[in-house]
Amino acid sequence: MRRALPLLLSIATLASAGGLHLKDLMKGPTTTWPTYNGDYSGKRYSTLDQIKTSNVGSLALAWAFRAHSVPIKSTPLLVDGILYFTVPDNVWAVDARSGRMIWHYHYVSDGGDHIGNRGVGMYGDWLYFETPDCHLVSLNAKDGSVRWKVQLADAKLGYFSTMSPLVIGDHVIVGVSGDVTDIPGFLDARDPETGKPQWRWYTEPKPGEPGSETWPAHSDAITHGGGMTWMTGTFDPKLNLLYWGIGNPNPVLAGAGRPGDNLFTCSIVALNPDTGKLVWYFQPSPHDDHDWDAVQTPIVFDGEFEGKPRRLIAQASRNGYFFLLDRETGKHLLTKPFIETNWALGIDSRGEPIRNTKKDPAPDGALVSPGSDGATNWLAPSYSPQTGLFYVSSRRLWSIFYLTAEGKAEGWGGRDQNLWAESQIRAIDYKTGAIRWSHDIGKGEGRTGILTTAGGVLFSGDNSDNLLALDAATGKTLWHVNTGAGSDNSPMTYLLDGRQYVLYATGDMIFTFALPAKN
Repeated sequence: MRRALPLLLSIATLASAGGLHLKDLMKGPTTTWPTYNGDYSGKRYSTLDQIKTSNVGSLALAWAFRAHSVPIKSTPLLVDGILYFTVPDNVWAVDARSGRMIWHYHYVSDGGDHIGNRGVGMYGDWLYFETPDCHLVSLNAKDGSVRWKVQLADAKLGYFSTMSPLVIGDHVIVGVSGDVTDIPGFLDARDPETGKPQWRWYTEPKPGEPGSETWPAHSDAITHGGGMTWMTGTFDPKLNLLYWGIGNPNPVLAGAGRPGDNLFTCSIVALNPDTGKLVWYFQPSPHDDHDWDAVQTPIVFDGEFEGKPRRLIAQASRNGYFFLLDRETGKHLLTKPFIETNWALGIDSRGEPIRNTKKDPAPDGALVSPGSDGATNWLAPSYSPQTGLFYVSSRRLWSIFYLTAEGKAEGWGGRDQNLWAESQIRAIDYKTGAIRWSHDIGKGEGRTGILTTAGGVLFSGDNSDNLLALDAATGKTLWHVNTGAGSDNSPMTYLLDGRQYVLYATGDMIFTFALPAKN
């Protein structure tokens, strides 16, 4: 109990504020959707059951909203009947009953990468938004006016920002993105009142710190970096532990100049959210040279394993393996591939795959599964306590990985070429790693995340521009509708005035579906 006291004290302040309250953050997606993943666990499972396997075929369009922008890659938050969502440099507030715009905020970036934005975080009546030029902006949720703006990192060095901030007590947890060699990734905790720094944790340890021995020393001839914190993490309030998936090392495909495991890149880490201190780590891809970051959502849930109740955390990683860990200690429990892979010789005593160096990038190429885009990617997974299954949008993808001539010594150069891909939604039995069912979603790479509900329905998208409703227990198609564009997003659901809605962003449109209203 003593360990969690700082969180409980700080959360009391949040509970007394307006707008988003403690109860919303702690109980997760019931009638609302108050965080990027719906709740702290990352399950993307809703307890709503008005829409169920027996009636989902009657879903009809309730309203639509067009942002007149680049594709929407954020998951909207739903608080007090208002939806908040983003694209790079833009935030909208929309009435969740009708789709009527309430306000729109536009930020003018000074550089940065506009690859996408995953959404806002919220605390009381305040929103937090990361910008392409690596600033954190706080807005008043009522009218979109700016409260303050602070810089997180220098965009001129190659940093940019894409993630949705995560609010834990009186900490706004934010991270950075980037693909430049000689800059390290980090996580920040910022004061929600002022934006001032509270702590910073670097994903690449400084010389002399634990983990630094897994990197070569910096010199004029050898440079390295990476470990970006692209996506939003998860949290266990009882243990007061923050969990985050960490990006790949750089140079990306040529690792000769950075021998070692390169901690804490391609890792799942557990941090104390009040101090930023590392509690434990697990590395799905030691010394990665295939661009297989581990930023996929580490889902928190409780369940039985080998006959005992356990506090668990699970990840379906970009490298093609499913990992199950004890989330209190980081102890490995299970490692199983969820697609066909050919890059590992086996599993070591820590539960980490043993790299087959013959599958490293080579001058004449190496044929590897999965390809560099990964067996999955940013696409949100889901876990249903109703079925006991972990769901992931997966890809069977092959690439040829090349090492270019300039990469012989310092490890600078590499190229990859995808050959073909086909995608499936796969349901994984977390206790064994067995695939309970697989639903084909088409040739090419799937780009849509997953939502499951207490109605026994799984919502996702396919590669033919359809929003799908599947039976979460069997994978059978129950309903679909063509939205005219693919989705780089994940469905979400909420309840207003006794009516359950399912929201789906595709292209620059938001479509919201519901059962026919009763007269």
